[in-house]
Amino acid sequence: MNKTKPRVLIVDDEESIVDTLKVLLKREGFSVITALSGGEAIEKLAENPDVVLTDIRMPKVTGIDVLAETRSRHPDVPVVLMTAQASLQSAIQAVNQGAFYYVQKPFTNDELLAILRKAFDFGRVTLENRTLKREIRRRDASRMSSPIGKCRSFLEALKTAETVAPTESTVLIQGESGTGKEVLARYIHQLSERADSSFLSINCGALTESLLESELFGHVKGSFTGAVRDKQGLFVAAGGGTLFLDEVGEMVPATQVRLLNVLQQHEVIPVGATEPVQVEVRIIAATNADLEEEIRRGNFRSDLFYRLNVIAIHLPPLRERRDDIPLLAENFLERFARARDTERKRLSEDALAALMEYEWPGNVRELENALERAVAMTPSEIIDRSVLPKRVIERQPVPLVSAQQAGNPPLEVIEQAYIEWVLRAEGGNKTRAAEVLGIDPSTLYRKLARFETNE
Repeated sequence: MNKTKPRVLIVDDEESIVDTLKVLLKREGFSVITALSGGEAIEKLAENPDVVLTDIRMPKVTGIDVLAETRSRHPDVPVVLMTAQASLQSAIQAVNQGAFYYVQKPFTNDELLAILRKAFDFGRVTLENRTLKREIRRRDASRMSSPIGKCRSFLEALKTAETVAPTESTVLIQGESGTGKEVLARYIHQLSERADSSFLSINCGALTESLLESELFGHVKGSFTGAVRDKQGLFVAAGGGTLFLDEVGEMVPATQVRLLNVLQQHEVIPVGATEPVQVEVRIIAATNADLEEEIRRGNFRSDLFYRLNVIAIHLPPLRERRDDIPLLAENFLERFARARDTERKRLSEDALAALMEYEWPGNVRELENALERAVAMTPSEIIDRSVLPKRVIERQPVPLVSAQQAGNPPLEVIEQAYIEWVLRAEGGNKTRAAEVLGIDPSTLYRKLARFETNE
């Protein structure tokens, strides 16, 4: 027997059987948890047993129900079923559904103890293997596409991602365009138990309503003009894996309702179909919009937001993590060199200084594109400032006033100029800028998004 006391959850609606088994197992060195009904057993799963020993035939919540709930909450915990001859076929079917073993009544003490010890050893080895595989995936993920950075806000986001990756929780990643939301979503997938299954993604803002619904939910032949064959939607195609919904805030209300139904019922109804299809997929969503503000405006459903916002992760913009620019630049230059099978190029001091001074409205994506261009434009080993994009090296601050006489500017122009001036004064830190402006950070994000749209 392992030095750790195995914790066994005994479940039977006959109290005399529970008491007898409790005495036996305690005498043999087990730690015992008891339940006199299936419903109570499901509640006792929160006490983290190592093995579940349950009768099959119980009123209301059966042993099969206990098995299903255990497999859902604690997939590494083996379940042993106690069955009479009348329910033997049910026990065999349950084994096919994931039960570790079944023991037929009446059984001997030695028979039961041998099965429970095997179950405990099996559960322990299974957990160790799963933990080892998770660590291997973590190392592989860090070598493959681990998000890069060292600033505190970024590391906090990364830690949250690593903590929730092994769970089944829905994740909502928030951040400006280009901050690496899909990279983080892929990282979560690579660290999850679904890493061997598909990771599929779709930009919800890039498709029309009808096309988005067809891509997400599928359609049946003849459901609309051009539907010449049945089409499997991404929810079904990603079965067992992860579906990444980028720019989920761009969904129209009708599609939001259908997405909410998927999250609640775990089923989809293809366009033009009448029968639902069961789906088993993890959802990671992302947005650059302030969804709480969109809820106040009536553009986004609050119930869908709460379903998506189980785990919220905010990725800071690049201008708020300037110390990460050298790290990111080195990573991109190394990647470009591997792709071209050439020596890695290096940034001159002037080029790096220009990168550090620029505001990067397009964030990490803009930095990557700028460096890819610079590598293509540089025949030598050193990347000079002159080959960086013009907007990076010739950035001019927008003056608040002009020496020339001008007409009265609109209030919004003055507001934008003042906000940009405060942002520059605070080094691009939006939280501090919002404090200086005397507004909520979400209000500042909303105003900046409006300014960007109007440009």
